[in-house]
Amino acid sequence: MNSVDEIKRRRTFAIISHPDAGKTTITEKLLLYGGAIHQAGSVKARKAARHATSDWMEIEKKRGISVTSSVMQFEYDGCHINILDTPGHQDFSEDTYRTLCAADSAVMVLDGAKGVETQTIKLFQVCRRRGIPIFTFINKMDRAAKNPFDLMDELEKVLGIRSVPINWPIGTDGDFEGVYERESRNVLLFDRENNDHGASMVTQSVSGIDDPKLDEMLMTGHLETLRNDIELLDMAGDELDMDKVLKGELTPVFFGSAITNFGVEPFLQHFLKMSPGPAPHNTTDGVVEPEDSMFSGFVFKIQANMDPSHRDRMAFIRICSGQYEKNMTVNLMRTGKKITLAQPQQFMAQDRAITEEAYAGDIIGIFDPGNFRIGDTIISSNRKFEFDPIPVFAPENFARVEPKDSMKRKQFLKGIEQLSQEGAVQLYKQPNIGTETYVMGVVGILQFDVLEYRLKSEYNVDIVRTALPYRLARWAKSDVEGFDPKEMTLTSTSLLVLDRDDEPVVLFESEWAVDWAIDHNEKFKLSFENINSK
Repeated sequence: MNSVDEIKRRRTFAIISHPDAGKTTITEKLLLYGGAIHQAGSVKARKAARHATSDWMEIEKKRGISVTSSVMQFEYDGCHINILDTPGHQDFSEDTYRTLCAADSAVMVLDGAKGVETQTIKLFQVCRRRGIPIFTFINKMDRAAKNPFDLMDELEKVLGIRSVPINWPIGTDGDFEGVYERESRNVLLFDRENNDHGASMVTQSVSGIDDPKLDEMLMTGHLETLRNDIELLDMAGDELDMDKVLKGELTPVFFGSAITNFGVEPFLQHFLKMSPGPAPHNTTDGVVEPEDSMFSGFVFKIQANMDPSHRDRMAFIRICSGQYEKNMTVNLMRTGKKITLAQPQQFMAQDRAITEEAYAGDIIGIFDPGNFRIGDTIISSNRKFEFDPIPVFAPENFARVEPKDSMKRKQFLKGIEQLSQEGAVQLYKQPNIGTETYVMGVVGILQFDVLEYRLKSEYNVDIVRTALPYRLARWAKSDVEGFDPKEMTLTSTSLLVLDRDDEPVVLFESEWAVDWAIDHNEKFKLSFENINSK
């Protein structure tokens, strides 16, 4: 198989949802069908000490939530699949935003009883801005759920996207009996007796909606409702228009139950047929096509201590064009340095294996002694360009941190530096003040708990954390050459700090203080986000 054929069979997608909609569970079941795991680590089965494959960090296992994005790769039905499992909790949404930059499409998981929720809206908007296709899996249909027409209405009114059901649920009041597949005109029946949390895979089917056997298999009311619903969909519903799907203007909808394994494999089969392969990427010098012969990619994630016994650091790279070849040398555009990509890894959460070939669309990990930053562009040719930058969002919660034991200052500094390089926290220091005490900023307050836990478990450092009253951060910029940010006029409740690139950032307690600073500092501009472009 040549490189172009290899590229065409790549599918790289992210899974997004509000917390507890079942995102991690459906990820497990996709891996189960792909043969990547042999038994699903159901979230509901954790009393049996089994954890989700994608939740590999110890704190994730203890809390039962995903706090970092995971990469998982497997083969299924001739496709090479890269799944990017993202944190659903809003406190870790910044990691999700970065991960979505590496995806060619997204699977949006909704809870059938709750519909479109807050975090789903935010993540959907990121996908919409990127223009990537979005496929919707409405989960937990084995429980009481909203009317499916109401769920479709929510997609349009809340998210502003039209939808087309690929299958249709039979029974939504806790009496779920299966789904009707519109294209094949098959009915897949839900087997309530298979109560093993999806560790096995059982499906039943009949020949169509008019099959006489359905009168015996389905409740009379359900069969009548199904026939009426399908007639209405065929007459008034949207048709499946793949051009609109690929532009992110129309979302195919699937109904199922991830925890019981129902509808997951049919969803996967449909998804692989509908979803796009690797997409072109914009750069500062035109568009890079995946089939281009040069190797190129960008760093979208850095993770320290995936193997705690080795204290390693891994840079996750999305390959945008060409083919990785063993021990190839690339140009790191930010620094101009040449770097050899030795022993690239492919992943199953924290488990990994060395790969000797990878293609556009793939995600690889490179051991990183400190060369890379999030947003870095790497190229095998002498061309000079950078991919679209990855934004750094302003944090909303701040604390001063220092080690309890001053003798552990070295470990403390190493820990906060490495964790800030991951993008898990943002690290600030005050000008002309000693280096031991730092101000840390996070988007969500739970990130502080993760910071404290990881410093203790990975670096053996206990910290003192003092909450600060600031709620807003703005990067201070100026068109005046050689400007000194200390010349800014600020209120007594504002604080000037420097980020890890020594760029000036002002912390504010309120929007009023931001407006006041803008009015009193005409030479300066205050920006909500900074860009990893250098």
